[in-house]
Amino acid sequence: MSYTTDVLAIGRLGVDIYPLQDGVGLEQVETFGKYLGGTAANVTVAVARYGHASTLVSRVGDDPFGRYLLAELARLGVDNRFVGTDPALNTPVTFCEIFPPDDFPLYFYREPKAPDLNVDTTQIDSDAVRAARILWVTTTGLSAEPSREAHHAALAARGRAQHTILDLDYRPMFWTEPGDATAQIAPVLEQVTVAVGNREECFVAVGESEPMRAADALLERGVEIAIVKQGPKGVLAKTRDEVVEVPVHPVDVVNGLGAGDAFGGALCHGLLEGWGLERTLRFANVAGAIVASRRECSTAMPTADEVETILQGA
Repeated sequence: MSYTTDVLAIGRLGVDIYPLQDGVGLEQVETFGKYLGGTAANVTVAVARYGHASTLVSRVGDDPFGRYLLAELARLGVDNRFVGTDPALNTPVTFCEIFPPDDFPLYFYREPKAPDLNVDTTQIDSDAVRAARILWVTTTGLSAEPSREAHHAALAARGRAQHTILDLDYRPMFWTEPGDATAQIAPVLEQVTVAVGNREECFVAVGESEPMRAADALLERGVEIAIVKQGPKGVLAKTRDEVVEVPVHPVDVVNGLGAGDAFGGALCHGLLEGWGLERTLRFANVAGAIVASRRECSTAMPTADEVETILQGA
């Protein structure tokens, strides 16, 4: 019997080292917390919190941090069978600074290369890719080989099945220039059914940052659902038949870095439950707000009951 899962995500996995003091630079921070991190990994954790089967395809280093991540994935309910151990590269570490409400500088330690960018085609189980109810891939995974080839192999096996999602996830430090990312994103947009990103990421992907035009440009590339995050203006989603715009859910922000990943996990939950677009976006906005009100990312992901309680109160 082939392997099946609700959400299969491919991509970034590392250790987040977050300060336990706010409003000061790293040079002044005295204590830190250690957490599982990485966009794709956080999405799988969020999905597991909603009771769905979630699986990550990635790599870690052969070191204590790598062993920590494998154990933490399992503890948080994510199937780690497709997470390989790289014999030559160290597990990446990411530091941040916390200056609420809107300044959270990130410092990536991924040199000379992160193991998750060494994911190769041998780690892609074509049957699992086809059987997954959702496939989640990211732009970061397209930034280097052999990860890029592995992503294309997964997308080819998927055959543009329903709920094939591209997280636009543009991080400048992973690319020589934005145009390189644009060139890699273009063919992938023709192989996915959902694209989600903020205005800057949409500009890199399709040359449009105005939300409605960006959504239209994504739809023109063949995407069935285009989702544009507008920051304080909320989120816009568009299909060929429907336009939905949902405002943000206001909270006192502690650390905004995990909100997008929480949104992604909640988006998967809504799609898996067969909800309409508006309900899905409202749920996802609240999930993102909850995580923004907490310090960490992965272990901050809410349960469905937590989100629904806030939605009912609102």
